[in-house]
Amino acid sequence: MRKDKSANLPALTENTFLRYFNFVALYMAQGIPEGMTYFGIPAWLAMNGKSVAEIGGFVAIIGIPWSFKILVAPLMDRYAYLPMGRRRPWVLFGQLGLMCSFIGMAMVPDPLNNLHDLRIAGFFVGFFGAFQDVATDGMAIDIVPMDQQARANGLMWGSKIIGISASLALGSWLINHYNFSIALLSLSVAVSCIMLVPLLLRERPGEKLLPWTTGFASPETASLQLESWAMIFRSLLRVVLLPYSLLLIFPLYLMGLAFNFMNTLIPIFTVQVLHWTNQEYAQIYSLASLTGGIMGMFVGGALLDLFGKIRMLSIYYFLLILLTASMAFFKIYWNNSSFTTGYIFAYTVVYVFAMVGILAIAMQFCWKKVSATQFTLYMAISNLGYATGPALIGPLRQYFSWQSTILFFSIVVTIALFAIQFMRIKKHLQQVDALIIADKPEPELIVVTINTGVAENRPE
Repeated sequence: MRKDKSANLPALTENTFLRYFNFVALYMAQGIPEGMTYFGIPAWLAMNGKSVAEIGGFVAIIGIPWSFKILVAPLMDRYAYLPMGRRRPWVLFGQLGLMCSFIGMAMVPDPLNNLHDLRIAGFFVGFFGAFQDVATDGMAIDIVPMDQQARANGLMWGSKIIGISASLALGSWLINHYNFSIALLSLSVAVSCIMLVPLLLRERPGEKLLPWTTGFASPETASLQLESWAMIFRSLLRVVLLPYSLLLIFPLYLMGLAFNFMNTLIPIFTVQVLHWTNQEYAQIYSLASLTGGIMGMFVGGALLDLFGKIRMLSIYYFLLILLTASMAFFKIYWNNSSFTTGYIFAYTVVYVFAMVGILAIAMQFCWKKVSATQFTLYMAISNLGYATGPALIGPLRQYFSWQSTILFFSIVVTIALFAIQFMRIKKHLQQVDALIIADKPEPELIVVTINTGVAENRPE
């Protein structure tokens, strides 16, 4: 029998650097299409005279599949090809779909006059992006040790933002100097190359690299796998209804609301009130995001590990409150470009740090056996806040000044800051450990009968 040479390749559970590298690559693969579909292509459509409704329709179609994550996640918890790893086959499927759909979008003929096909292609890019996101998060919870999850979240979130910023800058340049197809095909090459990372790295030692290679399922993954839908939803209900898990839902929703409120408000404010051009805003936003992404990768997670998640998250929330309140009250400096640019940079960096913090806590709160479903449920609650935030801008502007509208962000973050003071991560983990112990089957009693040769009188 020929020896499988791929067996010598390291597994993610054995090497810290490879774990970080794997998740940096996978999150960057998500960021590249997002940079173009959410920012680059809409700006290109606007530049070519498309209406707000047409552009909004395109962005809305891309966002729809992200609402399906809560349906996809239980599927990943229920079904797995364990000889290749519990999450890795799903990651490979999502990455392959993301690569093919992005290439397919590049092949749309005359996209400016064929918005119907462009939207269909965008839907599939969004679908496989969301699919890969769920699988990657599930893998991270399963194989990254708890004491490394904060740093991993910093690297993951930072690499995604860098992917968004880089693809926005490069893709926009390629569209302007060449054409739509060349821009997307060029970026597709990067997404395709990234697929080599999960293709060559096992989750655990001894697993198959590909279905036709040698290998076996890890006993650990076999013990985590649930064999029925009832078990999945019963386990999910048990862990989500733990007191601190219920408490976590509140700041998750509030921060989703606050962040997307401010992220939507800033471009409107700078263009309509300060009379910046959209190109000026885009340049500052890209540079601020790139700065935040790099700092989030190398500083955000490390600070959480060094000083504690709740403490650092409290500091980040306090800084966001202080920064935005200062922006609201110091109206006399709004037309000073250095003041406003400084706020955007400071806000973006602290925003990235805060996102790393809250996501690290949400990841740590997950029970591994339903990690994909539980984490996705948390993100669905946050996404509900994301949908609520921008919807509040219109009513607030109708009844309040720009200063009060900006200050609303600080009020929401203050409530979230108050809520997280009651959160106890160690107590929650103890409660999860109790669930794990209660879930283990009781050992069978083995009765040994010794034949003494003496007849016993037993009742019939």
